[in-house]
Amino acid sequence: MLVFPAVVAEAVVSTEIPAATVQQTAVAATGPAQAGGATVAPSVPATPTAASTAQVSVPAAAPTASAPNAATAEPATPSVTSAPAAPQDGSASAAAAQTPATPTASTPVAGTAAASAQPGNTPPATKTGGKNEIVVSGKNGASKIDPLMSVNQTTYRVMESVDKAIVAPIAKGYRKQVPSPIRRGLHNFFFNLNEPVNAINFVLQLKPLSALKTVGRFGLNSTIGVGGLLDVAKTKPFKLHYRPNGLGNTFGYYGIGPGAFLFLPGIGPTSVRDLIGSILDQVVVPFAVGSHFNTPWFVIPANIVQALDYRVGIDEDLEKVREAKNPYIYYRQLYFRNRFEEIEALHGRGPLARGQIGMAPFAHPLYPEPTPPALVPEPAGAAPAVVAPPAAGAAPSGPTVGPVETPPASPPAPPPPVFVAHPVVQPLPAGA
Repeated sequence: MLVFPAVVAEAVVSTEIPAATVQQTAVAATGPAQAGGATVAPSVPATPTAASTAQVSVPAAAPTASAPNAATAEPATPSVTSAPAAPQDGSASAAAAQTPATPTASTPVAGTAAASAQPGNTPPATKTGGKNEIVVSGKNGASKIDPLMSVNQTTYRVMESVDKAIVAPIAKGYRKQVPSPIRRGLHNFFFNLNEPVNAINFVLQLKPLSALKTVGRFGLNSTIGVGGLLDVAKTKPFKLHYRPNGLGNTFGYYGIGPGAFLFLPGIGPTSVRDLIGSILDQVVVPFAVGSHFNTPWFVIPANIVQALDYRVGIDEDLEKVREAKNPYIYYRQLYFRNRFEEIEALHGRGPLARGQIGMAPFAHPLYPEPTPPALVPEPAGAAPAVVAPPAAGAAPSGPTVGPVETPPASPPAPPPPVFVAHPVVQPLPAGA
């Protein structure tokens, strides 16, 4: 919490001084001092009276002055320098105009310590309860999306240690020892089991065409694709790519926020909304594909294989996360951004609208936008290349470029016309 005084350094503070009559201090017997033939009046202190009030503006940006607080009991008496003026009634020179002088006295603001108002100095952040003080307080924005940040960070560090010591070596061995066709077949099989859940959520999102495509994928891969081991639906002539969906997406599609960020053991990054949606999706799977897929002999091996398959697929992306300055914060931002893009794709917006590869938080566009080639700038000061003409009688080794033909010069403009007047004399008619 920061506390700033109500007086800004560059503002002009108006201090009320009850002084309408300014009495001059008696001048020495010798009279005012002479300097260069001009009469210089000494500084005259202002004697306050109860007749009226006058406002004297004191610039608060003076090097050694700080504006007084209006709530102080006794007003400060500023130094006023009188300028010479025409004498009145034969008296001595009176101060008719005031020139701003640099104050030398500093009056502390009530409730705070006196501070120098030199440029660049920041007033001390002290907690006070004065009326003329602005109290600025705020909360970290991350506390709303990550209220369990300390617990999540601890879980993240533990999971990172377990991943480096156990999961990553097993995943690398799984990738090296198990042939790629078998790994791809298992990947397709488990993804095919999620197609009924995807289709149900497309129906809930009022997307019948996407639901029909998903049902078509499930039928093709379950029959022609040998129970889902082959993803024939994405090949020609069908061109039906996998589109992940779930109740978490449905909640987000209808405007339900993600809630608090969670980093859970065995699950990884998620949110309250996505965690509830994922649990409900797993409940729907046995009813959609059969109860025998809900038995322990299937669920445990299936989860292990899916975890290894997912870990192999995100290996490169995970290394990029670890190279970040703050891997946990980067992981959290990546998750929320990826989930936002997935839900935006349901509305037909964003880079994932045409399809995606992988799962959050490492989903990538199925058809990424082509990156234009970078232009290589020419070095500064480089002279343009000059091609010398070939020597006489030498055979050209490559395509020759003839001299550039210059267009013919335009014909000169015709001279302006000259009008010449000749007098015409007609004879008078006869008999005139």
